[in-house]
Amino acid sequence: MRGSGSKDAGRRRGRAPTTARPAAVRVKTAARRTASSTQWLERQLNDPFVAEAKRLGYRSRAAFKLIQLDDRFRLLKPGMRVVDLGSAPGGWLQVAAARLKAETGRGRLVGIDCLPLGAVAGTVLLQLDFLDETAPAALRAALDGPADLVLSDMAAPTTGHAATDHLRVMALADAAYAFAREVLAPGGAFVAKVFQGGTERDLLAALKQDFAVVRHVKPPASRADSAEIYVVAQGFRGTSGAGAAP
Repeated sequence: MRGSGSKDAGRRRGRAPTTARPAAVRVKTAARRTASSTQWLERQLNDPFVAEAKRLGYRSRAAFKLIQLDDRFRLLKPGMRVVDLGSAPGGWLQVAAARLKAETGRGRLVGIDCLPLGAVAGTVLLQLDFLDETAPAALRAALDGPADLVLSDMAAPTTGHAATDHLRVMALADAAYAFAREVLAPGGAFVAKVFQGGTERDLLAALKQDFAVVRHVKPPASRADSAEIYVVAQGFRGTSGAGAAP
């Protein structure tokens, strides 16, 4: 069918949505639903990226963030070795697999998450905590070499307390970069979610020492009311341990 083919083609190309915003949907507060839950549901129903992700078969609206980052910075190229930290539910893996042409055997894509994750064509999935001491060796074995790109869209569960949530996200970003330094090949790149709030300066200082170019970016798919931004570091200078054989 024509409609089905269009959906599949859009997912393969990994395009950002082109949507006309419909009339806003208002959600009534139900007896068993909290006000915050009602607000979350209303936001989901009125989010064009949520609707477009569903239409194209992406597992999350976050897929469009990676699409927009890659369109701007050309992070993903066929033949690369890529790891996605905290992969669940798999939206970033879907985009990366399409742009690496992983289904055809070009490149290697490994996703790591503590949670079980449904198969993504062309992808190796490791159900493992990336902080486990065995994770770097397991990753290099799955990639069959050092990584060209490490991605992290991880976020800790929010508490509603801005300072606490910021610290939790930054702790994950710091841990993701410590991991990336162990597995990145010279010339590689690192992309991670951070929250604005001050403590990201230490991470930026470290990245500027280790990479040729470091940028802060807020892709259009990132909600305007969110403090999240992404750090994009390219041109890894390498360390004594990075890229070493396991």
